[in-house]
Amino acid sequence: MGLLSWWFGKNRASEEGDLQQVKEIVERIIRLGPQLRLAPDCEARMAPAVHRSIDFLRELVADMQAPREASAAAWATDPYIHAFFATPDDVGPVFSHSEALRAYFDDRAGADEAVAVLGMNVNERRTLGVAQFGATTRTDVMQTTVGFSDHQVRLCAGSEAALRQEIILRVVDQLALEALGKIAEDTKRRDSLEQERALLRTRLRMLERQGTGARSLLGSDASCSFAEVAQLQKQIDENDQALTNLGLKTEALERHLEMVCSVLSSPDAHFHVQKKRFLLDRLNVVVDAGDTRPADELELQMARLPASSDAMRAFAMVRFRRADLLPARDMLAEARRLLI
Repeated sequence: MGLLSWWFGKNRASEEGDLQQVKEIVERIIRLGPQLRLAPDCEARMAPAVHRSIDFLRELVADMQAPREASAAAWATDPYIHAFFATPDDVGPVFSHSEALRAYFDDRAGADEAVAVLGMNVNERRTLGVAQFGATTRTDVMQTTVGFSDHQVRLCAGSEAALRQEIILRVVDQLALEALGKIAEDTKRRDSLEQERALLRTRLRMLERQGTGARSLLGSDASCSFAEVAQLQKQIDENDQALTNLGLKTEALERHLEMVCSVLSSPDAHFHVQKKRFLLDRLNVVVDAGDTRPADELELQMARLPASSDAMRAFAMVRFRRADLLPARDMLAEARRLLI
């Protein structure tokens, strides 16, 4: 009985923690779009959609590989760090340029290291390279090389667990911004249609009384063109239909809340993660199956963020020590070197 009490007590605590997290995230989203709070039962209606996003993101985050050390020393031993950076001297500057990482260390004088997300572009190129075939060396062999560029470090925390939680919050934020973007488009579309309707109706009135305008000064026929009026009326009808499809203006708030709930209820339609495997040698050349050259198999996680282009970016969790952070004076020298 004691075991059952402990188990149910544990589940109850977990459920209460989930409800509290959902409540906090709902409030976080409303702060991004304060007008949503005016919709009836806003928090209660948004909660199930937020819960769906959290469950989806928890699964993705739980599947992320454990953080690996990012340092010049690790470049020689960790095949991932070796592949991500061309030389060991390239590791420090990437992290030292990160404003988020520097701010983290500045705010926490006692922190010796931080756990961060490293994001990169992955570039695959087909080139001519050198290959050994028995005793023969050939220099015209087509090879695929994998390169990593645009290294970015914009999210960090003090522990792996804290970072995983922060990733969930940031992606939920991005999903909310995606929904708010749809709301802005909806509002812009309505405003544009209303302006267009006003112009069309003004033109129609002018055509119907054109005899009092410039044509009468020139002595032209004052009768309005039936075809021109008919075409204008058709445009007005199409405009009215488009506005009808958007719903009543008084229902806009209700519709906007539904947009937010729709995006949060289908996070997989807006945030996509896939795995991609490469078998790479020490020069980041793809090694084909059956090739006996020394190579390491890398499993990369690639993500496409909401509101981004179709390009996928690789990401990995890493640990970076404060001791490896380059001093500001060295950063200036590094910047000058890159400009030359």
